[in-house]
Amino acid sequence: MTALWPRLLHIVMVSATLTLAITGCKEHTSTAPPSSNSSVASSSSPSSSTAPASYHAAKYDPIHFKPGIDKATDKQCLACHSEVLKPSVKKSSSAGIESTAATAWYQQTSTYEGEQDTFHRRHLETALAKKLMNLRCTTCHQGNDPRDEAPGSSATAQSDLTLRKMVNPETTCLKCHGKLNWSVMGLPGPWEQSKQTFQNNCLLCHANIRTNRHQVSYLNAKAIEEMAAKPDGGNVCFGCHGGRSWYRTHYPYPRHAWPGMGTDVPDWAKDRPTESEVRFITNAMGQGEKK
Repeated sequence: MTALWPRLLHIVMVSATLTLAITGCKEHTSTAPPSSNSSVASSSSPSSSTAPASYHAAKYDPIHFKPGIDKATDKQCLACHSEVLKPSVKKSSSAGIESTAATAWYQQTSTYEGEQDTFHRRHLETALAKKLMNLRCTTCHQGNDPRDEAPGSSATAQSDLTLRKMVNPETTCLKCHGKLNWSVMGLPGPWEQSKQTFQNNCLLCHANIRTNRHQVSYLNAKAIEEMAAKPDGGNVCFGCHGGRSWYRTHYPYPRHAWPGMGTDVPDWAKDRPTESEVRFITNAMGQGEKK
């Protein structure tokens, strides 16, 4: 009789485990990601007045995937991510250093004004950003696969995402945070060393060379050209062309044709595109709205 107890206990434990497993499956099924074609998905979209049924449903909302994200507006994104624009710089570091007494790396550029600010606010809310740029959420964020954040990991995974990153640095950050390719430009040295030779004025050369520039939806071309033409305008140009370099590599900017451009293509430009990405061309069809 005593020998039966271990077997009975084992049967009870197996039954309890199966019960929990079945219950878990039912709960998981009830919160499964909605299909992009279902009415549930459309009703839970941030663009709708109806709030998502749950965080899980919101995470898999079609707005986070292609093609929905291509037409997403800032208003839709900030409905759930409004915290990115709230001032939240710490008054002091963990070591006790006051933020007002410390100078961040980005504050050391001549074109930055004001106190320290957070990442997204520096790109969207600062005076310089509003004057020279027209960045939107979808300029950098082109979707996110919350399942594993790895491109090509399944038949339905987005192929243009970067492993465990919310953006693709090679096609977004590098545009304004790559190194100045001064050797290709024929400069005697880095801009910090040679700018006085050119009166800190990029337009001494670029008044006739590569004059078709900045014609993309995320930049205010007119304002950039006006500031570049002012005394020490090179500071504005260099700010996005090497002055805030995060990477040791250069961004391969499209080589748009300009009036009087020669027919010979130099070796360094043979693989360069001749047009900007379609989604960045001004007035491109289907581009997201700013607000």
